[in-house]
Amino acid sequence: MKDVARMALQNGMVIGEDIYNYQNELIVPKDTEVTEKVIKKLALHSIICVPIKEEIDFATTHFEKVRLSKAFQTFQLTYNNLMPIYAKLMNSFVETGVWKSTGQLKDIYTKLAACAGTGESLLDFLYNMLPREDTMTHAHCLNSALLAGVFGTWWELSQEDMLLLIQCGFFYDIGKLKLPQDLLWKSEKLTDLEYTKLKTHTMLGFDLLKDQPEINDTIIKATLQHHERCDGSGYPSKLKGDKIDVFAKYIAVIDAYEAMTSARTYRQPLHPFQVIENFEREGYEKYEKEILQPILYHIAAAQIGFMVRLSNDEEAKVTTINRDNLARPLLTKADGSYLDLSSKPELAITAIF
Repeated sequence: MKDVARMALQNGMVIGEDIYNYQNELIVPKDTEVTEKVIKKLALHSIICVPIKEEIDFATTHFEKVRLSKAFQTFQLTYNNLMPIYAKLMNSFVETGVWKSTGQLKDIYTKLAACAGTGESLLDFLYNMLPREDTMTHAHCLNSALLAGVFGTWWELSQEDMLLLIQCGFFYDIGKLKLPQDLLWKSEKLTDLEYTKLKTHTMLGFDLLKDQPEINDTIIKATLQHHERCDGSGYPSKLKGDKIDVFAKYIAVIDAYEAMTSARTYRQPLHPFQVIENFEREGYEKYEKEILQPILYHIAAAQIGFMVRLSNDEEAKVTTINRDNLARPLLTKADGSYLDLSSKPELAITAIF
């Protein structure tokens, strides 16, 4: 809401709070639409200034409120100003085969992380970013580097390992810059031949990084192995368990999370409980449980207190997280009764607000 002088009121504005006169009598209720009659009534009672609803006050979901907040708008402006700088650095590296810009990457990360404030805010902000089609690959890596700082905190990494993980985020998908955009972001199912070509991005990235003096060996391994899976179902080498570098396992989780929570031409970003459900469905076979669990728990716990809308159009508040089924929390309904989604498989959360 914002305070507006009576003389500046315009028809169609909406009163944000109940307005009382100096005798403490209600003269204009909250949510009243401003008309000439309302303005005259305010003047009659010598009301000088009134609270008026802004666009954010009409938002119905949590993410709409985030998108309309001043904090997000500041982050978005900073992000959009820094994206061309990041894209130029990475494109130049791919073209010349020479990397000498690690300090500039650190500066980009520091500025964006400072804009976001908390890890939870950063996740909300990234959820609302809409990258241009020509920078989607760059946005994927930039977002992953930012997520690495948040997830690294939740993994309780040392400062040294945190910085290394952030660098992994910046570089791990750089091989995709050597592939056609229409292949990378095709909305239809890839053919077998197209999928085989897409999978070459791990080797393409490895070849770019392997002889760079400024690039740590861990970053190179994460680039090569981030699509390996603990059950041996990944690529390029079908490695299993401990054969996969731990930083590659970290990046695998970050990569999957970023992909699910980013808008695509063919779908909206998945909300947090949908992301958790996708990971829980098969994640503990493909991703290391000790790495995946703390991330899913933090994401789920961050939803406590929010309202959700269910597939039956009922609304309820997230009260408690079920540790054995993080995607299906305990809810409190409007009448005060509880609803345990873990025992209601026929219901799904469709929105969070």
